[in-house]
Amino acid sequence: MVSSTHMARLVQGAASGDQAAWDAIIEQFQGLVWSTVRGFRLSSADAADVTQTTWLKLVEHLDRIQDPARLGGWLATTARHECLRHLRVSGRTIPTDDDAALDRAATEPQPEVDTDLLRVERDTALWRAFSRISERCQHLLRALSADPPPSYDDISISFQMPIGSIGPTRQRCLDRLRVELAAEGID
Repeated sequence: MVSSTHMARLVQGAASGDQAAWDAIIEQFQGLVWSTVRGFRLSSADAADVTQTTWLKLVEHLDRIQDPARLGGWLATTARHECLRHLRVSGRTIPTDDDAALDRAATEPQPEVDTDLLRVERDTALWRAFSRISERCQHLLRALSADPPPSYDDISISFQMPIGSIGPTRQRCLDRLRVELAAEGID
């Protein structure tokens, strides 16, 4: 947990080129940014690009951050906007001239068909159930499952909710997800 005074010093230090301050900001918020981006189900490469763009936006706008204590919220919002921009701009297909990549895929060992099929069915049912819970719950559960997880202070700022409400809200979201999973036949 980083105090607002300490965060203000980190932002000021990063704005003046202090690498240690940048490292501390990135360490503090990388999980929050990554979980926000991954919530849009982009490919790993696209998620990495959007994450990098989010950090670049921070570099470009660091001198305009008015409330350093709300930096986590700013980063989460910027990451969401960048994801939406990326989805608007990019297509869902990736053309390739690399025929060797297709040949490599054919020669790699493949998992058992049943195991793979069961995993895909389970994952599909899970995401279907997940998509039926509220968007706020989806974002909260994604943020709390980031590795490393953001602090409750960062969650509080990003979701504009009191720290004491995070745990109970998380539990209600998980309970709702369990109900939806039961409807999918998963217990």
